[in-house]
Amino acid sequence: MPELPEVETMRRGIAPVAGCRIRAVERPRCRLRPVEITPDLKSWHRRVRGAEITEVGRIGKRVVLSLSGGDRIVFEPRMTGLVLLAAPPNTTHLRLRLTLEGGPPELLFWDRRGLGKVRLLAPDKFDAWYGPAQLGPDALTISVDELRGRLERSQRPIKVALLDQKRVAGIGNLYASEILHAASLHPERPCQKLKADDWRRVHVCMRQILETAVLYEGSTLSDGTYRNALNQEGGYQNHHRVYDKADEVCLRCRQGVVRRIVQAQRATFFCPVCQPRSQRSAHARPR
Repeated sequence: MPELPEVETMRRGIAPVAGCRIRAVERPRCRLRPVEITPDLKSWHRRVRGAEITEVGRIGKRVVLSLSGGDRIVFEPRMTGLVLLAAPPNTTHLRLRLTLEGGPPELLFWDRRGLGKVRLLAPDKFDAWYGPAQLGPDALTISVDELRGRLERSQRPIKVALLDQKRVAGIGNLYASEILHAASLHPERPCQKLKADDWRRVHVCMRQILETAVLYEGSTLSDGTYRNALNQEGGYQNHHRVYDKADEVCLRCRQGVVRRIVQAQRATFFCPVCQPRSQRSAHARPR
């Protein structure tokens, strides 16, 4: 967290900075765990002051600013990072400020836990970090055939495979659980055992859930950390079916009780009735 819907919401929220010029870069004083900002601030001053932000993009779970000189600024929120136009939740965890002209007055990076990263990269370095060898196709644009081709020979459970950013970019723990519940697939089912119809359901549910979550501007969980670019909560948390609902009755079948298991050191939530272990999984019902 944040995952694709939250980061896409950030990208859309800060879109007005496109066309702005960067006047100054500041790393506010912070006594907490420092985030990784590379290269050093002197290099940032030399390379970005006066540069125009030509495009606001996203790659997987990262917001990317393209600059007129060819460099790119990559914001990687990790667990608790936010890219903001409005006042941050507090100033204690403010990590980077870009002062702008020609639009919004500033762009901020805020991170409560300090796990995020901000990188200023030349074109060749950007390709080395985030090119096809490092990140798979975006979860909102990948075709069903490409999704299947990238995962079907894996012996890993489908839930674990969906988290592999080199195979498909953007899906994290929350949305993987929701996608597999909608697709009526048990999260421990090995990719090798999925049939063509299973892959079609995964693909349809993946697109549907991610696109809907973007419309609701992402999910703000119980810790309240995630906010959109204007420091407002998302709304998709009100539509979760299984995530963080262990021991609750399934909202879809009204028969099963949501279970929590651990896969690859991460919590997975599923309904044993809607998502049976048997290969004869039930067809996904309309959401």
